[in-house]
Amino acid sequence: MQTKPDYRPYNFSGLLTTSQKMMSFIARLEKVARTDSAVLIRGQSGTGKDLVARHLHALGKRHSKPFNAINCAALTPELMASELFGHKRGAFTGAVADHAGLLRSTHGGTLFLDEVAELTPDIQARLLRVVQEKTFTPVGSTEVVRTDVRFVSATHTSLRRRVKEGKFREDLMYRLRVIPLYLPPLIEREDDVAMLIWQFIERFNQHGLRLVEKIEQRAWEALLDYTWPGNVRELQNAIEYAHVIGSGDTIRFDDLLPELRGEAPPDELADHQPQDERSRMLALMRQFRGNRTEMAKHLNISRSTLWRQLKVLGLDGDLGK
Repeated sequence: MQTKPDYRPYNFSGLLTTSQKMMSFIARLEKVARTDSAVLIRGQSGTGKDLVARHLHALGKRHSKPFNAINCAALTPELMASELFGHKRGAFTGAVADHAGLLRSTHGGTLFLDEVAELTPDIQARLLRVVQEKTFTPVGSTEVVRTDVRFVSATHTSLRRRVKEGKFREDLMYRLRVIPLYLPPLIEREDDVAMLIWQFIERFNQHGLRLVEKIEQRAWEALLDYTWPGNVRELQNAIEYAHVIGSGDTIRFDDLLPELRGEAPPDELADHQPQDERSRMLALMRQFRGNRTEMAKHLNISRSTLWRQLKVLGLDGDLGK
C-alpha cells in the first residue's frame, strides 16, 4: 500500500516537476524568455505547451502587454484569417461589424500559435508578411496595419517533415523556428509520474466528495508501468476517473481505467496501435540484439523507462544487457 511522501515540486505557471530533464528545459526557457526571438515549442499532446508559452510571456519584457492564443487546427481558413488579421464590416456573409483581429489586439505582446503546422498555405503566406514586415491587411480592407508581436508557436509534429511533404513553407518555418524548444513527454520525466499522481489526488480530495490517502500496491504499479501517451493530461484524467469510480480512502486496481489494467477500452477494441508498437520494439530488439543499453540510447530514453515500455508490451523476458 502506498501513501503520499513529502514531494517538493518546482512550479512554473502551473506545470509541476521534480525531473532533472524538465529543470534543464526550464533553465533554457528562462534564458529564451528574456529575448524577443520567435520560439517554436515541440511537444506531444498533453505535455503543457500552452503553459510553457504563457510562462515565456510572463517572464519576458512584454509581460505587461497582452497574451493571446489561437489554435490553428480548430478553425476554417476563413475564420482563421478573420481571427488573425481582422475584417471590415461586409467583408463576407455574417461580417456585420468591424473586427480588430489578434494581430492588432496583441500589439506589444505575445501571440501563441498552437498547432501551427496545421495552417493552410494561404494563411502561411499572409503570416510570413507579418513576420517579415510587421504589417498586415485586414480581410476586406486595403488598410495596411503595423503590429509588433512576439510569436510563440507550438506543434506536436515536425515542421521540417511538413516542409518536406510540401505542406509548410520553408521560409516561414525558419522565421517561426528561430529558437526551437523540445518539451519532454511524461515518459521521459520518470521522477514526475509518482509526484503528479499524488498532486492530482490532493486536488480531487479538495472537492470534498472523497478523501484518498492510500493507493493499493497493484494499482500503484499499474500507474507507474503505464507509458502515458497522452502525457500529463491523460494522467490527470486517469486519477480523476479512479477518484470518482472508487470509494473509501484507497484507490484500488479495479478503480483504474481499462487501459491501465491491461484491457482495451470498449471503443478502442479495433485499435492496432499497441500491436504496431510491439512490432516496432521487436524490430529494435533484433537490430540491437537485445542490448537494452543501446536501445535506450537509440530511443533517447533511460534504461528503466525502456524496461517499463517492454514490460507493458510483454517483451521484458528475453533482454540482453
